Amino acid sequence: MNQPAETISTKSEANKAIDSKTRQQIKKIVQATNGQAGAPIRVLQQVQGLVGYLPHEVLQTISTEMRIPLSELYGITSFYSFFTMVPKGRFVIQVCLGTSCYVKGGQRIIDTLNKDLGLESGGTTEDRRFSLETVRCIGCCGLSPVLAINEDIHRRVKPSQLKDILSSYQ
Repeated sequence: MNQPAETISTKSEANKAIDSKTRQQIKKIVQATNGQAGAPIRVLQQVQGLVGYLPHEVLQTISTEMRIPLSELYGITSFYSFFTMVPKGRFVIQVCLGTSCYVKGGQRIIDTLNKDLGLESGGTTEDRRFSLETVRCIGCCGLSPVLAINEDIHRRVKPSQLKDILSSYQ
């Protein structure tokens, strides 16, 4: 059965992510923790910063280098929302769907992003420029609807403003 193009490109990206240079960098990160308490989380954070996400091949390398079960690493990566096992875009768009943002148009923002960029929540554009996440609260209810792009907060966003907002992220 043929796999969708997204799956194939993700697998090939994962294979690129674990070249010998990356493997050596992972080994150095593991050695720097020297068995300290909380080492798996620190190692996963640093490796995700290096690679951008934690594909199976990377987790397998960490498991081997740290001499801990792969299942333990999967447990950590699936428990903490910070970790991702799929590639994300350079710019992560978080659209708030808390009560205030939802009532004032948060879902319309998501619908527009879906229509204009083909982005679903949890998805990434083909060029890996943008990823979309929905969140329950950004903490700016008085400025709703709100969206965050990486560290930038955009307030009182209207769907008609999205093209201008996104064009500033190159």
